[in-house]
Amino acid sequence: MTDSSSALGEERAAVAAVCRRLGAEGLLIGTAGNVSVRAGERVAITATGAALAGLTPDQVTVVDLDGKVVAGTLRPTSELDLHLGVYHRYGAGAVVHTHAPMATALSCVLDELPCVHYQLLTLGGTVRVAPYATFGTPELAESVLAALEGRSAALMANHGSLTHAPTLDKAVEHALLLEWACGVYQRAAALGPPRVLDEQQQLAVIEAALARNYGTTQPVPPEQEGPR
Repeated sequence: MTDSSSALGEERAAVAAVCRRLGAEGLLIGTAGNVSVRAGERVAITATGAALAGLTPDQVTVVDLDGKVVAGTLRPTSELDLHLGVYHRYGAGAVVHTHAPMATALSCVLDELPCVHYQLLTLGGTVRVAPYATFGTPELAESVLAALEGRSAALMANHGSLTHAPTLDKAVEHALLLEWACGVYQRAAALGPPRVLDEQQQLAVIEAALARNYGTTQPVPPEQEGPR
């Protein structure tokens, strides 16, 4: 093991910055939650017991894909096996696990978060709730990995949520989107049974998004330009 702060220095700083942002957004509290990003055969991951809302780069540990610490002086999060499992099984570039309030609340009562808004299709559609298991255990890791099949997000029963993506920024966007969607569902359910998009409606959204390159900025076509 090396204590060199230069090992994955940019990635460690990025993980720390993301944790501070998630703390400011209200998705992280105290030491609950963990974040990681992969760079080749190395993973920069939050240290166990660190206060995430004020995390600094030296509180981010670097491990290899077998979980061996290769840089840093602090033990990695107790959910290390879960993060590594996501990298091995789904080829992710980053993982975000939070105890976000609304996601955690729904994880206590739902078996799945249905597709009540088309933006949930960004996460794969209906978000499954992984059965409860004690934190940091192989049972929890396997439960969540199974719930992530075909999805980039899962709720963890009576625990929290997890998202993954090719990049750290995108994994954070997924975490924020999931928390927003959980809030939408909770508010709708307080008024009555929420309507759920059926398979045909979901497919129509996907087709429209692909046709319109939805979610990206686009120049005005020349034929639509007015006088400048």
